[in-house]
Amino acid sequence: MLDTNIPAWRRDNLYLRSAIDLPEREMSAAHARAKESLLAEIGSRSGLVLDPKVLTLGFARRVATYKRATLMFTDPARLVEIAEKAGGLQIVYAGKAHPQDEPGKALIQKVVEDAARISNNLLKVVYLENYAWDLGALLTAGVDVWINTPKRPYEASGTSGMKAALNGVPSLSILDGWWIEGCIEGVTGWAIEDGANDEEEAASLYKKLETAVVPLYLDAPEKWARLMRNTIAFNGSYFNTNRMVKQYTRNAYYPIKLLEKTKVEEEAFVG
Repeated sequence: MLDTNIPAWRRDNLYLRSAIDLPEREMSAAHARAKESLLAEIGSRSGLVLDPKVLTLGFARRVATYKRATLMFTDPARLVEIAEKAGGLQIVYAGKAHPQDEPGKALIQKVVEDAARISNNLLKVVYLENYAWDLGALLTAGVDVWINTPKRPYEASGTSGMKAALNGVPSLSILDGWWIEGCIEGVTGWAIEDGANDEEEAASLYKKLETAVVPLYLDAPEKWARLMRNTIAFNGSYFNTNRMVKQYTRNAYYPIKLLEKTKVEEEAFVG
């Protein structure tokens, strides 16, 4: 879809700002194709059949305890209630821990156990094994919302959310790492408010999910498509390696040469 509407984006990612004018139907159709591919892969790996019409949340990354993969399960009854109001909710987990990170591996086991305990006909939670680049690409393109719940201020960057943004997938995340800059509330996604403890931050996650995310997804498909194109235009066009390398070159690798060149150009212009 991007190649058709914004062909220059592959040469220079800044052209992704033109996504703000992408046709809503094409935006929705492109995401639907990505979601179908993801759900087909989930089915082949797990045998679980998920519904492409149901709101699907994604959480996939290196597993470390500070990332708090179980924060969504803080109040299982509340999560089940939200799923019932939404007519269904699907949560897809993936990720590996370092082989020597015993707490990280224990956290994966806890997520799997919690998922088995709270899953029902309306709330379906799956943890996918063998997380790798190919599965990561399917997830960041195919889910509807990207979840990130690190304990502040430990998130160095949060590149999985950036990859989701490039695919028009908004985030519902803690204001840490890149999301401090990338979050425009209700425009590129939603912020989980800071709290004094895990329970307060989980309560904020539930509130945003129930009052902002679910109603928009269910009742306003055109506005949701606009949210997706905003995410590409504002975040995808900026949070990418293309821009990062240019800034490193200008500001870190060759700053003096560039300053000297700029000074010469300015003097020539004034003269």
